[in-house]
Amino acid sequence: MTTTIDQELFESVDQYIGNLLGKEDSALIDADKTMKDTSMPGAHVSANQGKFLQVLALSVNAKKILEIGTLGGYSTIWLGRALPLNGHLITLELHQTNADIARQNIIKAGLDPMVDIKVGKALDLLHQIEAEELGPFDMIFIDADKPPYTEYFEWAVKLSRPGTLIVADNVIREGKILDPVSTDEKVKGVQRFNEMLANNKRVTATIIQTVGSKYHDGMAIAVVN
Repeated sequence: MTTTIDQELFESVDQYIGNLLGKEDSALIDADKTMKDTSMPGAHVSANQGKFLQVLALSVNAKKILEIGTLGGYSTIWLGRALPLNGHLITLELHQTNADIARQNIIKAGLDPMVDIKVGKALDLLHQIEAEELGPFDMIFIDADKPPYTEYFEWAVKLSRPGTLIVADNVIREGKILDPVSTDEKVKGVQRFNEMLANNKRVTATIIQTVGSKYHDGMAIAVVN
């Protein structure tokens, strides 16, 4: 586990980076404040991670983005701001209350015309997206319930094209993924996901560890072959 001293250092460095390169405007600050009213308070990405996602989206010239897991729309705003004026982002959220909070945050950020929030079980919504031929997407961000991460990723590949960038958050779990006998459903879900990723021939992928205000975790980054 991360020591108190380490965590203080990580948070200080996170703040340093954020002050230089990941400053939040009023829309993001307000969105962050509303997270306390969602079903998972504080579970969203940090400002620096949001900026990282934005940079990734810009690097692949994303015009169509799919997000699995909206919560309060914080990461949605970061991703949406990487889109061109004719871009489109579809984000999936299980809970209507979260979706309502996210909608207000997205409106405040001026992104409402290009963001479509779909409410329901993600696996059902992904079926609908395929049936409606809304893909392929240029970038897909997965940040939802962990047990079905493998299934979310498989759907992400289905809804991709060669060159699509897929990012999955929270795949290190403060190092708990090293415990082969863990009974934590979230840990077991990402262990299964990481093992699948290692053997998936349809993508070229890696995992980077992340530290900062969101403690010790990691993001999987994959490009569809």
